[in-house]
This record gives sequence, structure tokens and C-alpha cells, in this order.
Amino acid sequence: MRSLLTAILFSAALPVFAQTDSAAFFLQKGLDEKGKGRVMEQYKALDKAYSYNKSNKQVVQELADVLVALHRYPQARDKYLELEKLGGATAATYRQLMELSFNMRQFPDAITYASTLKKVDPSQKVGYYIGKAAYEQESYGDAIKFLTEALSEDPQNAEAPYYIARSYADMNNFKAAIPAFQKAVSLKPNDARWLYEMALVYYGMHDDKNALKYMLEAGVKGCKQDAEYQENLGIAYLNTGDTEKGLEVFRQLLQKRPSDPHILELMAQGSYDAKKWDDAIGYWDQMLGLDKQNASALYMIGMSYQKKGDTAKGQALCDKAIEMDPSLAKNKQKKQMPGGL
Repeated sequence: MRSLLTAILFSAALPVFAQTDSAAFFLQKGLDEKGKGRVMEQYKALDKAYSYNKSNKQVVQELADVLVALHRYPQARDKYLELEKLGGATAATYRQLMELSFNMRQFPDAITYASTLKKVDPSQKVGYYIGKAAYEQESYGDAIKFLTEALSEDPQNAEAPYYIARSYADMNNFKAAIPAFQKAVSLKPNDARWLYEMALVYYGMHDDKNALKYMLEAGVKGCKQDAEYQENLGIAYLNTGDTEKGLEVFRQLLQKRPSDPHILELMAQGSYDAKKWDDAIGYWDQMLGLDKQNASALYMIGMSYQKKGDTAKGQALCDKAIEMDPSLAKNKQKKQMPGGL
């Protein structure tokens, strides 16, 4: 009877020992492949080891690590969470969870794991992760606080002052944004996009001279000179009094966008300011061609005729425009352009 019971117990234990032995075998195979730099073979062996023993901390750790190497971030994150439950609540584990959550744009989790990591190991530098995650969640106060901390942790981290600048700019605090932008571009002087963004902040502050300066520098350093850039550059030239260069930019843009009423209006306005009355009339006339009911364009044609000395024709056109839009009468009384210009 005793021998029979022993045989039953022994046979029941065999699968457990077999699984343990198999897990150890494939773990070792995975480590060998790791040493050879064969990442996919390493993964296959470790995945096999995991199928035999899901509670082996080393297996789970190695499998999580190789999943990161394979850029399988969601799977890697799951394995690090398993590792934490298996007793692997270490700084290394929490750092991986922080970085994976951050890269996967799971920003609340990134903040949670960064905070936990800091508690486990106070020497860890987590300011950038928390600050950037806070910025992405539009929590600008926390973003500025932790990104300032990040800059003290790593004075060469150009993204820390950049996102501080963006935080202030997003709150329309342009004056506070500028020093942070200046710090960012001093650390990363060839980033054309940052220079362009700083130029737009200067524009928002009505500092047209610096807006133009940094817009031009951004263009030299490779900023994409699309329609948005060209339009802002043209306006910057006009605002600094360089009407000819502004008009030339708009002419080039108009070749690409010949039916854009906004560009036509900028050309008309720039020509009017430059006292090029015939050119102004031509551009406003093109606007009328796009919209016969554009009373403001008709009114400005009348104003242009008056400026060039044809008072009667100009007044008649202004009167016709006022008939179309009675609100333009206030401009006639004040002898000014639509919009109070």
C-alpha cells in the first residue's frame, strides 16, 4: 500500500519537475542567445520558458527586457507589471514602467511610476518625465515646476526650457515664455522650428523687429517655408516698415494661391500703405471678382481712387459700398478704412 501511494505522489510531481526543468532549459537558451546578440531567438527561447513557468522572476525580467529591445512596448509593460507583483518592485522596474508609459503617451501612469521611482530611489532623475507628462495634460503649473527641476538635474536638456516656454506661451504669458525660449535655442541653436515658434511669440508681444529676426533665422536653418511661414514672414516685413519685401513675399505666395482672398487682401493693404493706388485697386478688384458682395473691397477701391486724385469716382464707389453695407458709413464719416484702420 505504501509503495503504491509513493508511486502516485511521484507520478503527480513529475509534470511540475518537468515544467521547472523546461523553464530552466529555455531560460539558459535565451541567455545564450542574448550573449550572441540574436534578439529574436532570445525572445523565442524566453517566451517558451515563460510558458512553462510564469512565476520565475528571472524569466519574466529577461522576457520583459527583450520585448523592450523588440519595441513591443505594450507587451513589455505588461511583463514589468507582472514582475512587480512577483516581488520585483525595484528602481529598475519602475524606471522601465515610467519610460514605457511615457513613450506610449500614457501620461498619468508615467507620472505615477516616476513618483514611485523617486520614492524607491531618491537619486533618480524624473523631473523631465513628470514635467513633460504634465505639459501634455495641459497642467502648466506642474509642468513648469518639474521641468525647472529637470533643468537643474540636467542643464543640457534643451527640451526642459522649451516645454517651459510652451507652457507659458499656451497660457498667453508671452513675456515669461521668451527667456525660456532663449534658453532652449541656446542649447539647441539649429532647431529651426523652435526659432520660428519664438518668432511667433515675439509677434504676439508686438515686438516686430525680433519677430522678423528670428523668423528669418528659422528660414535659414531649415524651417519649412510653407504658406503659413510665408504669410507670417510677409506680415513681419510689413509690420517693420519694409513694405517692398513684404509685398514680394505675398506675390510669390499669390502665385501658388491665386484665388486666396486673404492673400489678395494682404497684397491690397500692403500696396495701399505703400501708396501704390493702382496696384491696390487691382487686388481689391480681384477680391470683388471672387465675391461681388464684398462691400469692404469696393469701399477701399473708392478710397484708393480718392487717394490718387479721382475724388468724384472714389466717392461714388464708396457711396455704392455703403448702400451694400450701411455699417461702412462710419468709415466715411471718420475718413478711414474698414475696421478702423
